[in-house]
Amino acid sequence: MEYSKREESGAQVVSFKGDIDLQSSPEVRKVLISAVDEGSTVLVDLSGVDYIDSSGVASMVESFQNARKKNQEYVLVSVSDAAMRVLQLARLDKVFTISDSVEDALKATE
Repeated sequence: MEYSKREESGAQVVSFKGDIDLQSSPEVRKVLISAVDEGSTVLVDLSGVDYIDSSGVASMVESFQNARKKNQEYVLVSVSDAAMRVLQLARLDKVFTISDSVEDALKATE
């Protein structure tokens, strides 16, 4: 699993690539919580995610809950088919705000 983090129009954009599983989820958790702690909108780009398991989903849910407590926007963007299947199975596609692209998410959160 690889990730990159950048600021775009005042939002923290965190992009993941590869597998988010039991081995990589502690790092994913740390990266996402750090992004929330920076106090701005968090956009999580999942376009490069080939596989995500329950531990990866739990990391996203925890950081999402932290963002909600702080009244911050937290949006999943460009969700890969593999990640979307897992989110749909867990019915989390109804919980998370999901956007087709970073640009669309930035427009929606202005």
